[in-house]
Amino acid sequence: MPTKQRRYPIKAKEAKQVLTEAQANVKLDLDALFGAKVNVEVVESEVGTIYLIGGKPLLFKAGDTVLPTLLFTEFTAKAPKIVVDMGAVPYVCKGADVMAPGIVRIEGEFSKGDLVLVVDVKFGKALALGESLMDTEAAKATKKGPVVKTLHYVSDKIWDYTKTLIE
Repeated sequence: MPTKQRRYPIKAKEAKQVLTEAQANVKLDLDALFGAKVNVEVVESEVGTIYLIGGKPLLFKAGDTVLPTLLFTEFTAKAPKIVVDMGAVPYVCKGADVMAPGIVRIEGEFSKGDLVLVVDVKFGKALALGESLMDTEAAKATKKGPVVKTLHYVSDKIWDYTKTLIE
């Protein structure tokens, strides 16, 4: 568990900038979702920068990119999904990229470079957030090789740390 953390609110202008950057990745209208006056807090720790919206850890910064956490239910409900068989689950939960043979089906449409959600076939639980390495049609047609580059997954540092921030 990280020992050092700094938590502080950010000004409306800076919050708007963070949400605008995130909106491009999540492909959701965040202004409509959160309203014009949204309360955004930043938590800086050894794990990274996490953005709390309404007290919930919904976004985090990976490098220069703002991405949704797996706890962002509005995103996970609408995101295109890659459904994997139960044999792939332990590997995905350790950060492995999603390989074509482990994919059972694809739900929704996406382009190369879009964010996709990786879920298990049995429970439909979100396992990982990834970047698609191909578009929907190519992903459905391929039989081998990686299809999704994993960016954030259950049991990674961000996941573990965000669980401690839930109020």
